[in-house]
Amino acid sequence: MNKITSKIVTGAPTRRSVLRGAMTGAVAALAMAIGGNYVGHAEAADPAAEKIAAHFSSVKTMTGEFVQFGPTGQQTGGKFFIERPGKLRFNYEDPSPVRVISDGKSVVIGNRKLRTWDIYPLSKTPLKLLLAERIDLDGKMIKSVDVEPDLTTIVLGDRTIFGRSTITMMFDTNTYELRQWTIRDPQGKDTTVMIFNVQSDVRFADSVFKVPYKQVHQSRNTSGR
Repeated sequence: MNKITSKIVTGAPTRRSVLRGAMTGAVAALAMAIGGNYVGHAEAADPAAEKIAAHFSSVKTMTGEFVQFGPTGQQTGGKFFIERPGKLRFNYEDPSPVRVISDGKSVVIGNRKLRTWDIYPLSKTPLKLLLAERIDLDGKMIKSVDVEPDLTTIVLGDRTIFGRSTITMMFDTNTYELRQWTIRDPQGKDTTVMIFNVQSDVRFADSVFKVPYKQVHQSRNTSGR
């Protein structure tokens, strides 16, 4: 499905060790997202946050594995592919029939078992902030930045665009690498994604982020949406 030429490999924990520590990390992420020790937007960005933002901007493509924790604690995993700006794919491992694809314009969620698709404008979802070219630490999207010795947490959102939805991104303060993110939906429910065995600076075939619009529209017509 994809052509990969790896340049950097960051971290190589086993899946078992990641799963053992995943719940602890997810709980910590959710606690901080709810309102832990965040500092408000300052006039001058923290130097560590600036370095993280610069590093994040330089990484255009990523692939690896993920563990996802849903609002009720349900756990799923799989492989992810990101090409910024705007493109993402989640292939969930069996038995989950779900796949998520963003082609830079739309985000679609497909269910292979039910043969259904949901479609959303990328510009109206917090995923837009994860997939943006850069994090503007002086921009209005920044809600808070918290720099700790091990983790730097950046919360982004804009009520006029995303309503009450936000995305909390957590980076390794020392290596500047993205470790996980939490999306809070308009109902205040959190979904956390932790990533590991990450490769950056990779090449993907065009088909990786291709949205099957014909199937999407057929699904919507069939369901009457």
